[in-house]
Formats: sequence, structure tokens, C-alpha cells
Amino acid sequence: MSHLDDLHEWVSFTDSDGDSWQFDVTFMTSSYMCIYGRGCPGVFTELAPEYEHGCCTYGAHFVDTQDRRSIGEKAAQLTEDEWELAGRAAEMGGPIHKNDEGEWMTQSVDDACIFLNRPGHRNGAGCALHLAALARGERPIDWKPDVCWQVPIRFDDSTDDNGHTTHIVREWKRRDWGEGGSEFAWWCTDDPLAFVGDRPVWKSHRDEIIEITGAEPYEMLVDYLTAGSDRIFLPHPQVRRADTRA
Repeated sequence: MSHLDDLHEWVSFTDSDGDSWQFDVTFMTSSYMCIYGRGCPGVFTELAPEYEHGCCTYGAHFVDTQDRRSIGEKAAQLTEDEWELAGRAAEMGGPIHKNDEGEWMTQSVDDACIFLNRPGHRNGAGCALHLAALARGERPIDWKPDVCWQVPIRFDDSTDDNGHTTHIVREWKRRDWGEGGSEFAWWCTDDPLAFVGDRPVWKSHRDEIIEITGAEPYEMLVDYLTAGSDRIFLPHPQVRRADTRA
């Protein structure tokens, strides 16, 4: 693969606290959208859109104690009509457990997260937490594990020897899943199939980006992206790939 096959455009800002922010402009201006329930092949080692697992196959790891406790509280609010596997969760001692590596994560049932309602469920397939939030008129990002609402946006930061912090906001790549990512038969930011949205990511994922960055960095990004109506940004590699195929 040529180094140009994954070429991205970036922009950097300094916020009022003196921290640096780097945004993947190519991803932020792309037409990426989650295609769960619309042919998403999932993250098994083979393509399996019929299971409607999306990226829920391996369950969710919690980023911290607050994340874990929040999901425990939300799970307690789910009714059996909303959550297909509520009974199984009770039998297993709850929907959250510590795995063999000592990491807290959601339980799995039949090769998928315990919160995932399967095809044929009365309320439709999908994350019970996500669906419950929508039914209550609330934001799914306030109901789901952090990793679940952040993907496919990746947030990293680092502090240098002089104490200066740099925050990076970019697309979530296979490598961000660790060794297992290379085993996925499909990953959404790697395929034109997911670049079919009618709005750029910076608009469609506004709430998620602000939740990650805060309002000021997001506003700086928007100001940059909207500074001129005739501006042309580098198309996403998967959009270029689709154009080449056509």
C-alpha cells in the first residue's frame, strides 16, 4: 500500500489554556456515518451483516470507575421490554464483570454484548441502552459506555517534558483495538460502505465531539472549517477509493 493511500489533512489550534489541539480534518469533513442495521458487516473474523452486531461483538471495556457505575445505574432503569437479555444478566450476577485480565467490561452472551438486543426483538435490534435513551428523548451518549459512543472518533493526548499538553482528535482505526483489530474482516473507517452520510462528521457527531473536547476547541474547529464557502478539503481515502472504483 502506498503511503498516499491513507493521506489525511490536519489542523492545529491553541486554546485559551495554552493546550494544543490537532484535528483530523479529512475525517471531520468526510461523509462517514454509522451504518448499524443498514448492512454493517460487523467485526467478526468473517463478514456477518445478518447478525446485526455492528461493533458490539466483544462487549465494552470501561474507561474508569465513573463510566462503569454510570452504566450500572442506567441498566437498572431498563425494563424487560426494552432489554432482551435482562433475565440473563440477573442469572449472571449483573451485566458487568471483571475479565481474566482484571479489566471491567460488559458481559457477553452468545458472542455479543449483553446489552445488544438481537434481530427479531420487539423493539428492534440494537443496543438496549441506546434505544432506551431515544425512547426517553435523551441522548444515547449519556446512556452508553464511553467507548461505545466515542467510536469512530478517537481521542488521545500527551504531555511533553515541559508540561505542554497536545490533544488529538481523529478517526478510530483498526490499530486502536489492539491486536484484535487486525483480525476483523471489516472495519468501518476502512471501507467506502460507511461513507454515505449526507452531513460531514463535524456536524453529524457534534454532541460527541463537544463531549470529548469541550465547547471551545469545537468552536475553533468549526470556525476554521467554515471560514470560506469555496474551500475544498482533502477527500477521505475511502471516498477517493470509491471514486476510483466508479
